[in-house]
Amino acid sequence: MQQAPYADLIVEVHGKTALIRLNRPKALNALNDNMMDELGDALRSFDADPAIGCIVLTGSEKAFAAGADIAAMVDYTYADTYRDNYISRNWEHILKVRKPVIGAVAGFALGGGCELAMMCDFIVAADTAKFGQPEIKIGVPPGAGATQRLPRAIGKAKAMDMLLTARTIDAAEAERIGLVSRVVPAEKLIEEVLAIAAQIATMPTSVAMMVKDAVNRAFETPLTDGVAYERRLFQAAFGTPAQKEGMQAFLAKRPANFDGL
Repeated sequence: MQQAPYADLIVEVHGKTALIRLNRPKALNALNDNMMDELGDALRSFDADPAIGCIVLTGSEKAFAAGADIAAMVDYTYADTYRDNYISRNWEHILKVRKPVIGAVAGFALGGGCELAMMCDFIVAADTAKFGQPEIKIGVPPGAGATQRLPRAIGKAKAMDMLLTARTIDAAEAERIGLVSRVVPAEKLIEEVLAIAAQIATMPTSVAMMVKDAVNRAFETPLTDGVAYERRLFQAAFGTPAQKEGMQAFLAKRPANFDGL
């Protein structure tokens, strides 16, 4: 286990998994500039580390993140947000991470917190999790992707309902409508997610990157172009050590060893 000297994060390493905890407990992990700068630094570091195969992003039992730091935003002007490139400047480093990133959500994931969770490759929720996009109640629309990612995840009708009414949904509904992949007991959230991450980390990292790249491409291209892109990645995999090891291990009826691949 390892902890880096961040002010607003706690960082640990569990085998081949990096665990990043948002850590502003008094503010329910409200997202501010320093936290997002630190998160970008930690994500870049683990993405570049060949010993890491999967990254988990989580918060506390009470809150993954209760949203953006409204106290920091209240006096901003349009000129401030435009000049400083607010949100774009330091919120989206996670989208450039090539390794799998799992969001582990307990408690509140509201506003920017829900948007940050949706930037992960998939979300595992504790049964205590609450998701919502309440920005309309404070006089702004979402600004970190909710109007785009939420409809893609749960469909237009559900997204419009959540965005326009500002209602919060629980973990069971979030799983039912496709926002999260699994719901687990709160007391076992980290244990369960680390087990999932460990399983992913045993796979060839290069192929996990290909899978992630191809799935993300599905939201950017027509079906025919997306399938063509997948086909090229599939064909390219036959030039990798991972394919040789995986198929030879299968035929020999032995476990594959994808270390370093």
